[in-house]
Parts: sequence; structure tokens; C-alpha cells
Amino acid sequence: MSKRDYYEVLGLDRNASEADLKKAYRRMAMKYHPDRNTGDEDTEAQFKEVKEAYEVLNDSQKRAAYDQFGHAGVDPSMGGGQGGFGGGGGFGGFEDIFSEFFGGGGGGGRSRGGPRVYRGADLAYRMELTLEEAISGVTREIRIPTSETCRKCSGTGAKPGSSPVTCGTCGGAGKVRMQQGFFSVAQTCPSCHGAGKEIKDPCAACHGQGKVKKEKTLSVKIPGGVDTGDRVRLTGEGEAGENGGPSGDLFVEVRVKEHALFTRDGDNLYCEIPVGIVTAAIGGEVDVPCLGNNQCVKLKIPAESQTGKLFRLRGKGVKSVRSHGPGDLMCRITVETPVKLNNKQKELLKQFGDSLDEKSEKHSPQHSSWLDKVKGFFEDLAE
Repeated sequence: MSKRDYYEVLGLDRNASEADLKKAYRRMAMKYHPDRNTGDEDTEAQFKEVKEAYEVLNDSQKRAAYDQFGHAGVDPSMGGGQGGFGGGGGFGGFEDIFSEFFGGGGGGGRSRGGPRVYRGADLAYRMELTLEEAISGVTREIRIPTSETCRKCSGTGAKPGSSPVTCGTCGGAGKVRMQQGFFSVAQTCPSCHGAGKEIKDPCAACHGQGKVKKEKTLSVKIPGGVDTGDRVRLTGEGEAGENGGPSGDLFVEVRVKEHALFTRDGDNLYCEIPVGIVTAAIGGEVDVPCLGNNQCVKLKIPAESQTGKLFRLRGKGVKSVRSHGPGDLMCRITVETPVKLNNKQKELLKQFGDSLDEKSEKHSPQHSSWLDKVKGFFEDLAE
């Protein structure tokens, strides 16, 4: 039976790139792998065909020979090729496919001929800041519980003067391979738990763990402009790694406390400013504090200003860590009614009220508008 064209097997054209080749093989190998299709002989044959096609086209010399002479250029029985495909033609587990494309499975790495190493865990710390500290930036010292490499054994876990020995079960591989017919399944070594080494005489300081618990003090610099949810990363300040692996990182997450005067929304600040009835009626100025420089600016209140009117002070907001310039300060005024009046003040206010026609649109435009809406409401009910 003649063989199908290798490009056809993988669903590629002849000018396919190496990346396209690997992508196609990974997809089809996962689809037809015998581990996922137990007992299906047709799928097993398709997997062999896919594997053979990939091993030829992934080799630049074999691919060139195949492109020029076809199957005759790479088939050892016809005088071509370099000795067949993949040795004995058996199948590895899914790990073999992952290893080919990603350099091996699992979260640890392995130094050549050495035990598997693991990166330490990342840590998180929540820091509360006042709004003033968040805007201007601050440097704080924090204490965190963590682990560090044991100094007595230098992280080996073995008693000083001794060293870990190669695991007798897995021979230092960290895994054992179970053969089931022509399937081969890799599992973590039950003796060394993947380390590839065994500690016969553990270190007294760390009890064979290679790291010890402790508290450490760190100086954390928080840049100006941070907001709730922002994080500062301290590289290498997390948990110590295992078997000499790198330490994890520490992430300091910021939480900004509520402020008595200001509310932040992105780069803008908002504040409520009480204004006396006289200032609101005839106009005037009020002092508005600004965060960051401990100064006040004059806000001009025009005559006839009403409660809820919003004023914008440009550039008086926050310059966040992601923006090029500061936001604005938005000031919303609230007109205050005077309280605790004495008799003379009450009389003067009454005389002032008598001089006004409160129902007139001239002096009370909102009141007149409200009365019109009330009138319309009752007329609708009557219909």
C-alpha cells in the first residue's frame, strides 16, 4: 500500500513554515494519540502516520530529500534516509508531546544531571495608605513572614558535611516510567517525590526542607499617584525556592483609605463645599484646599449660584502612575441655610423675604418651575 504524501497527512502545503508544521503536528498528535483512543486500531495507524510525517518534515535534511525525491529520498529500504523514525516506533505518553514543544511538563526545572528545582511561591501584602500618601508617594517599612534558604546547609537539606544522594528508585530522573503493553506512562517518583535526590542525614536547622521560616523587614517605596488595587512588585522577596530554585516575588497591594474631604475618581478629585446664602446670592470667593502641596486656592463663586453647581479647577487633581499630567479638582457647592438666628436676624430676614415675591420666576426660577410641574401633575390626574 502506497504512503500518503506527508504534507497531505499534516494538512499543510509545501511552503509551510516550521511554526505551522509544529502547530499542525501538535493538534493531530493530541487527536490521534493512543492514550486517548484506547483499543482503536485505525486511530493508532493514523497516529503513526502523523508521527512519521512530522519526523521527516521537521528535519531540514530529510525534508529537502523528501521534497526532491519523495518517499524514496527518506525510506531506508529504498536507499535513502538516516535510519528510520524515532527508534523503535513505540509511543510515549502525552508528556512526550509536551516536552517536544515546551521543554518538558511541570512547574520545576532541572539542571543538567541534577535534581528538579522549583521556584518559590509569590507572597502578597496589603498596605493601607491615606489619600495624601497615595498622591505624593511614601516609603514604608513592613515585616512579613516568609521562608529563606537555610544558611546552615545552603539549601540542600542535608547535614553539613554530607550531601543528598541520587534516588535509587528513579536514578535521579525524578520520575518512574510504567510500561503497559506498548504504552509508556511517566509518574512522579514515590521515593524522592520528583526531587531526584534523597537525604539520608537531614540538616538539623531546616529538618531536610532546605529552607527555614522567619520574619524579615523590607523597605517599600510606593510611587506617587497609586490608587486602590495597584501593586508594587518586589522581585525575589517571596518564598525561597526548593533545591536551589529562585525565590518568588512579593506583591504589595495598595488600599487607599476614605478621606474626610475628597473623593477620588481616576485622576480627578471631588469635594463638597458649603457656601453661605449671601455668598451664593451676590457672589464671592471661598478657599479650597489642594492635596499634594498643602495650599489653598481661591474659588470664585458667581452671583445667583445654586446648590449642586459644579466648578472645575484644572490641574489640581491627581497625577497617577499611568498618566502624563494631573487631573482636575471638581468642586460641588451646597448652599447653607443660616441657623441659630437671634430675634434681630430673624426680623431682618423676614423683611428681606417680604421684599421678594417668592413665587416669582424672577427671584425663584426653580420654585416657579416646580409649581408648574405640580400643577401639571394634578391636571393629569383629573383627566
